Amino acid sequence: MVPPLGRKFYHSSQTVKMVGLKPSDVPPPLGVKVLSAGTAACIADLVTFPLDTAKVRLQIQGEKAAAEAAKDIRYRGVFGTISTMVRTEGPRSLYNGLVAGLQRQMAFASIRIGLYDNVKNFYTGGKTDRPGVGIRILAGCTTGAMAVSVAQPTDVVKVRFQAQMNLSGVQRRYSGTLQAYKQIFRLEGMRGLWKGTLPNITRNALVNCTELVTYDLIKEAILKHNILSDNLPCHFVSAFGAGFCTTVIASPVDVVKTRYMNSPPGQYKSAVNCAWTMMTKEGPTAFYKGFVPSFLRLGSWNVVMFVTFEQLKRAMMISKQRMEATA
Repeated sequence: MVPPLGRKFYHSSQTVKMVGLKPSDVPPPLGVKVLSAGTAACIADLVTFPLDTAKVRLQIQGEKAAAEAAKDIRYRGVFGTISTMVRTEGPRSLYNGLVAGLQRQMAFASIRIGLYDNVKNFYTGGKTDRPGVGIRILAGCTTGAMAVSVAQPTDVVKVRFQAQMNLSGVQRRYSGTLQAYKQIFRLEGMRGLWKGTLPNITRNALVNCTELVTYDLIKEAILKHNILSDNLPCHFVSAFGAGFCTTVIASPVDVVKTRYMNSPPGQYKSAVNCAWTMMTKEGPTAFYKGFVPSFLRLGSWNVVMFVTFEQLKRAMMISKQRMEATA
């Protein structure tokens, strides 16, 4: 059985024997959690990346630069957007920015998800096996902010690749991931690579808190009331609930982040100015552009990521125990 987040456990094999726990009840070490989180997030990205690209296209629709590039192309709904992209740009366009996306997840998810339990225990001093919601939110905010500070350049490149169109007669901003990093640094400096850090920290603090804390609480409640055992159905339900709550709370900040990071120099003075421009020119509904693909993407991403994360942790721990047994 894989222990739920938030429960206190014993680490040494001697203590495991003394209290009668199975070896699989021992919590995975930090390295296992970090590697499992990054790998699971990459797998989830591979599955859901077309939905993320459709979300970005819907979010930037209405901007002047996007309108000039698209001209007569109009995106309607997530599947309509995917269909239009395949018809006008080819199926490969759905995976624009995938390399940067995978780089982002290895740097980002490994920190925000892999360190969550350890940061949570740090704030409680290891004195409680059921930390309050406030502690969980604080831990989520902390790991989310840490992850953004490291992975922001990969996010900028990913969004810009997803936004650019592979149309004949339309000049592409970037031809490759490495070239994109170099060009952004040359033309916009370090500030360009970390463009949109503040809205991204805000967005990912919200996402991380809602995602991890909701998953944590739903899973804990399911196990506490013996509704399901700690297996795939439990992980699926917890992840799906976390995905929906996260989309509702984080969508407005996500739209602002996407538009601001994708904007050319000088279009917006700041992320706040970007939000104000959206409100005055397009109305409050602009903040929920791309909501359906956001939910489809976050919901499916959470399901794939958390289910894979739990299975990878279990597999790595079993492998580690077998190696120790034969040593």
